[in-house]
Amino acid sequence: MQETIQTVLHLLTYDPKAPLIFSSGLFLFLFLGFSLIFSFMSKRTMLRIVYVTLFSLYFYYKSSGLYVGLLLLVATLDYGFARAMALDRFKKCRGWVLATSLVVNLGMLCYFKYTNFFIDIANTVWGKDFLEFRNIFLPIGISFFLFQSMSYTIDVYRKKITPLTHWIDYLFFVSFFPVLVAGPIIRAHDFIPQIRQNPLKVTKEMFGTAIFLIASGLFKKCVISDYISLNFVDRIFDNPLLYSGFENLMGLYGYALQIYCDFSGYSDMALGIALLLGFRFHKNFDSPYKSATITEFWRRWHISLSSWLKDYLYISLGGNRKGRFRQYINLLLTMLLGGLWHGAAFRFILWGGLHGTALAIHKFVMSRFSSFKAIGAEMSPLRRVVGILFTFHLVCLSWIFFRADSITIGKQMLIQIFTNFNLALAPNVVWGYLAIFVLFLVGYVLHFTPEKWELKTQKFVINTHFMVKAIILIVIIWFVMQIKSAEIQPFIYFQF
Repeated sequence: MQETIQTVLHLLTYDPKAPLIFSSGLFLFLFLGFSLIFSFMSKRTMLRIVYVTLFSLYFYYKSSGLYVGLLLLVATLDYGFARAMALDRFKKCRGWVLATSLVVNLGMLCYFKYTNFFIDIANTVWGKDFLEFRNIFLPIGISFFLFQSMSYTIDVYRKKITPLTHWIDYLFFVSFFPVLVAGPIIRAHDFIPQIRQNPLKVTKEMFGTAIFLIASGLFKKCVISDYISLNFVDRIFDNPLLYSGFENLMGLYGYALQIYCDFSGYSDMALGIALLLGFRFHKNFDSPYKSATITEFWRRWHISLSSWLKDYLYISLGGNRKGRFRQYINLLLTMLLGGLWHGAAFRFILWGGLHGTALAIHKFVMSRFSSFKAIGAEMSPLRRVVGILFTFHLVCLSWIFFRADSITIGKQMLIQIFTNFNLALAPNVVWGYLAIFVLFLVGYVLHFTPEKWELKTQKFVINTHFMVKAIILIVIIWFVMQIKSAEIQPFIYFQF
């Protein structure tokens, strides 16, 4: 009995080697218990808010331990800063209040995420032992909840929203567990009006859509992304020189599929879980590899981040209001900082720089040649196909430096692809990794499936009987359990 209690306590306490994630059995067990109690709170607004907030804080504790205190600190400070901006006595210094909020938030982000990066730069400039590296734990999801909180205070300053009058409502907004650790980055004007809706309703359409999203998210993350990562992609990126150029190229195509399935899979599950609780959010991915231009890609990839960068960074820098040359500089700066947001390494800055340069070039070409369009829907079918192929490979080129552990490894991969391709090995490689290439085919076919087919499938799930929905979910979970690895595979964006 005592051993059982100790095992349960171990499962319920923070374990840095096993963060709580949507695809784990423990989360399924906890969420079922949480949902059972939650179902009795549809008309009890305050009780519901407190209950969900407490579960969200526990969820974050299971992901990052005592750094849940950091989340509470951020919520308390920014709630206070926003309230201060609404007071008459701070009317003349609202800008300073906002600046203080941004300095505090960005200061936290810089400390946890970039301290060792800056120390490495200083040691390179002044000598290897100029500063000592620090053992700093990066709290999971810090980039997401800080950006979400900053968007709130900026919107209050811009008078787009009025500040909340209840601290618990703001804590609910910042800590909402489905989107807490890896997004999407939810805007206050979309979420806050839903917090106190009474009664809270989950319609048949919402429930069916939720099941569809959760099932597809689990399939993308656990069946496709994790399997091809562990059994093929990671091996190629660990040492590109051990493999032919063909294998390196297939590893690159594999990573393009892996990161999409991993991140969009998380987003699908997050949106699905939110729907089960009665909250609607915008989609975060819209089949990005269907993009025929780099501009369209950023309208389809990680939509919540790209729109955040546009609204709070690009526009703040001047956007396209100060001439074309300034627009190109603003695009480059925005993407460079977007790259740095993803990680404290020069390879992420290079990744952002490649995208920023591509966006600027595309804007320049469109300004000179009217035949070049912003999105594929405006193009002829042939140009669209060519555009999709070109954009996909441009994005893949940038993925090399996003995924490789160093710029050197990225260069090695390119050298192998362009100087040691060895197509004659292709049949042996495909046969040796047959399961991997089958999943490649399944993943890319599903990705390029027409949207109307996806909507028909979603509608089918919505209109089926409850038992059919349950069977669909159970089959997916069973399939995941059959092929999953022994160790938990965290979502890629947990590290950002």
